[in-house]
Amino acid sequence: QVQLVESGGGLVQPGGSLKLSCAASENIFNFNNMNWYRQAPGKERDFVASINVGGKIQYGDSVKGRFTIYRDGTKKTLYLQMNSLESEDTAVYYCNANTLSNSYWGQGTQVTVSS
Repeated sequence: QVQLVESGGGLVQPGGSLKLSCAASENIFNFNNMNWYRQAPGKERDFVASINVGGKIQYGDSVKGRFTIYRDGTKKTLYLQMNSLESEDTAVYYCNANTLSNSYWGQGTQVTVSS
């Protein structure tokens, strides 16, 4: 069973930075794509960023230019570098990984942006 474990969330002031990590239990290049989503209280889960097995990267409109998704195959880890954080970025952030037949989710990590 694939496991994804997020870490790196916390409380940060507006304008600050955080780096989220998603450690996978197996080779991350086994997945067709890996993604970050977020869910704010009372809202639907929204797409944040993705990277596919070939390295193609996409971002949600609200995070373009501020967030960077990248991966380290040797560490079996996906990252999300978040800069210039805003209060609207407050949410639980989830890691997601997909094969042709399965979709896996982590437990989420809370990010709170507040002064």
